[in-house]
Amino acid sequence: MSTAKKEAVGDAQTEALRDLRSTIDFLRQEGDLIETDVPVNPDLEITGVQKHLDGSCPILFNNVVGKPNHRAITNLFADHGIMHKLFGFKDHQDRTVKIAEAFRRPLKPIVVDSKDAPSHEEIILNPTDVNEFMMPIRHTTYESELTVGSGQRLLAGEYFDGGTDMAYNRMNFRWGNVGTFQISPGSHGWQVMAKHYRDDKPIPLTMNFGIPYGPNLLAGAGFDYVILPVGCDELGVAGRLTGEPVRMVEAKTVPGAYALADAEITLEGYLHPRDRRYETAESEEAGVQGRFHFHPEWAGYMGKAYKAPTFHVTAVTMRARESKPIIFPLGVHTMDCQNIDTTVRESAMFELCHRMQPGICTDVNIPYPMTDWGGAIIQVKKRSQIDEGWQRNFLAALLATSQGSRLAIAMSEDTDIYDMDDVIWNLTTRVNPKTDILNPLPGGRGQTFMPAERMTAGNAEWTASNTVFEGGMGIDATVPFGYESDFMRPVYPVDTVFPDKFFSAEDIAKAKKYMEGKGWVHSLAKSGR
Repeated sequence: MSTAKKEAVGDAQTEALRDLRSTIDFLRQEGDLIETDVPVNPDLEITGVQKHLDGSCPILFNNVVGKPNHRAITNLFADHGIMHKLFGFKDHQDRTVKIAEAFRRPLKPIVVDSKDAPSHEEIILNPTDVNEFMMPIRHTTYESELTVGSGQRLLAGEYFDGGTDMAYNRMNFRWGNVGTFQISPGSHGWQVMAKHYRDDKPIPLTMNFGIPYGPNLLAGAGFDYVILPVGCDELGVAGRLTGEPVRMVEAKTVPGAYALADAEITLEGYLHPRDRRYETAESEEAGVQGRFHFHPEWAGYMGKAYKAPTFHVTAVTMRARESKPIIFPLGVHTMDCQNIDTTVRESAMFELCHRMQPGICTDVNIPYPMTDWGGAIIQVKKRSQIDEGWQRNFLAALLATSQGSRLAIAMSEDTDIYDMDDVIWNLTTRVNPKTDILNPLPGGRGQTFMPAERMTAGNAEWTASNTVFEGGMGIDATVPFGYESDFMRPVYPVDTVFPDKFFSAEDIAKAKKYMEGKGWVHSLAKSGR
């Protein structure tokens, strides 16, 4: 760990990013927050409201049913503009580049004394009912039980090869102080668990709730393990982005574990890899996993209840109850979830291409329809004939190193990778199906949370070990170098000819109303191409 001084990549709003409360104060001051004192039920209502306002500003619930000592916030990451304001990013591309720079220059976290850690204001040893301090939610009526999916695992020190790892893990505390602990196959958590699966001792870790904005973003850095391997410093990346080292504190009851000093609530305990239990009573009663619906998944489908490792809680530490600690109950397959999962991922993909051959890949976008981990669109700039072909190397590398990715598309600099109409137009006008569609990954290992993969198990019980990844597809939709004039797009005189010379403002407004919802029409009207 380090005592490094304040140092930032960009113009980060360091004060606003120090802890979740500072962020909320900043958002309130900027007019980027709505809040309510009307009682809200964690069972369906929180995510129901969030879905009504998906993609909007953060929402603070000050009165949570059954939780007099808690508050809840959602939509923290739902709008990129707010994220950019907090971190000091200029735009999407600047964000991707700045985070990639932070990968190369992490700012190591520091360890503070327990007395200086707000998350240690209250210590509850050996809790009998962990749900009392959590905020389980239910997303849909398809789920039979509520789930805790709002905590971020922190692995640090010896068990992560000297680095730091943040990640979400869904939990269901059906046994008081013992809960299921779902780990995505192939993830950092899975790698650590596999290494220590046969150990006599369980794995020490903490789950942190209501954490600072920077570490929260890095918790979405899943399946980027070539750029962020075991031993990397995810909290160091967060520190670089926020402008000062992230503060950690030693766990009270778990030697070798650390918590975030500025979290709202922390669970200390041990991961028991071989103590596997069913996530729901329904699946336990049937004695089968992978059959009953439980908790939506990143691909946009309902998840299934599995047998999972267990997390045994030894202590709860938290900010003073009278201050009403704040929990971020993440709604799955929302813009919140999407932007957390894809923002760091886009930068990792950019960095991978940059390390392979700098200067060709200029931007990466993972749009909502690509569902978090399903794929990516890269933009390339071919500077000479020698650059021709690198886009295909990039596509193969991205699919091979990003577990679960199904589709990677390369597009030229004259296209808008954030405009899905432009993307589809490129696919239909620039792609030769015989030569430009690549399938470099027939088989291999993917994820188990995609129905298409689960179906490969046939009628058998769905598990992590009996599902098959059927391959990823790369599409080269770039213009071949030297043929740019043959793919020249028309540019109409929208910069020199203006409707207000011919029509009133009222007539123009009337006409433009008919353009609403016609994505590409709007794009053409703006760009003239």
